[in-house]
Amino acid sequence: MKSYLPLIIGMMAVTYLPRLIPLLIMTERPLHPLLRRFLLYIPYTALSVLIVRGIMQPASDMRLVTLAGISAAAIYSWFKGGLVFPVLLSIITAFILLHV
Repeated sequence: MKSYLPLIIGMMAVTYLPRLIPLLIMTERPLHPLLRRFLLYIPYTALSVLIVRGIMQPASDMRLVTLAGISAAAIYSWFKGGLVFPVLLSIITAFILLHV
């Protein structure tokens, strides 16, 4: 294959179209409240799946740091919500505890 451009464009279309089509179809249709509530939990579920292994298996010398980071993120999430700031707070907490 002399050029990878058709392959890259094809992979881009195959990846992007399944995300775009439901968005275009569902923008004008009202969602059932139960389905809407279910969809609101997906970002939290995705984030927890990505980080749960690191939380469950910390290195033996990092258990307290891991616990402090999780606690800081959980407390912030409980009162303020969101995804980005609790993760950043957890990272900052772990960094400070490791370097102090």
